[in-house]
Amino acid sequence: MMTTDNNQPYHLVDKSPWPLTAAIGAMVTASGLAKWFHMFNSSLMYNGMMITLLTLYQWWRDVTREGTLQGLHTLLVSKGLRLGMILFISSEVLFFMAFFWAYFHSSLAPTIELGMMWPPEGIKPFNPMQVPLLNTVILLSSGITVTWAHHSLMESNYSMGSQGLMLTVILGLYFTLLQGYEYWESPFTISDSIYGSTFFLATGFHGIHVIIGTTFLLICLIRHYYNHFSNNHHFGFEAAAWYWHFVDVVWLFLYISIYWWSI
Repeated sequence: MMTTDNNQPYHLVDKSPWPLTAAIGAMVTASGLAKWFHMFNSSLMYNGMMITLLTLYQWWRDVTREGTLQGLHTLLVSKGLRLGMILFISSEVLFFMAFFWAYFHSSLAPTIELGMMWPPEGIKPFNPMQVPLLNTVILLSSGITVTWAHHSLMESNYSMGSQGLMLTVILGLYFTLLQGYEYWESPFTISDSIYGSTFFLATGFHGIHVIIGTTFLLICLIRHYYNHFSNNHHFGFEAAAWYWHFVDVVWLFLYISIYWWSI
């Protein structure tokens, strides 16, 4: 991963197989999904997911080495990484806007096929004062704990940073378990009109983002254990915290519009 020219502040990455294997993993996973939907055989999908996970592990390992052990993430490189993370989160905002657009397009002017009412006839929505409210409290609490960990890291307080990160990971896992329970007990399915489709797509993709964010923070916790972060060089953790705050904000909009407003 070392560059041959150190007379400039940019990181000229070496040749890597991981972009190719990531593309192969994504293609195999997508093909496996199609096979699962049409032939009820998920083996190809699991193979694609395994290729993708192994690629992510090794690619992440290389980036960690470059930024932590080899010192290739200079101030200018870190600035570019920050801009890249900001653009990535912006694209995620637009991704969720599509789901909110579909939801409000259908709910604000229900068609005659929906009985001109929202929720449609026969759909019993979740009580927003039960599990959804608990999940809201959990995510807001996790936003506090990840901020606590961030400030502890900036103050070089190792133990407080570890505790804040650990609590955030636990709260993320707890949220995922509660959402899985909610899906299990759901009185409607994804095939129950546009309400079921928009509900499960929006909350389901948010749940996937929670799992990704929890994994991101778990990796940061492991790196923190190995002293990879300092008070002035911890962009990996900072990016995870930004992503987690984005997940929190999206959930607040989901809770207000899909759970609370629709009853």
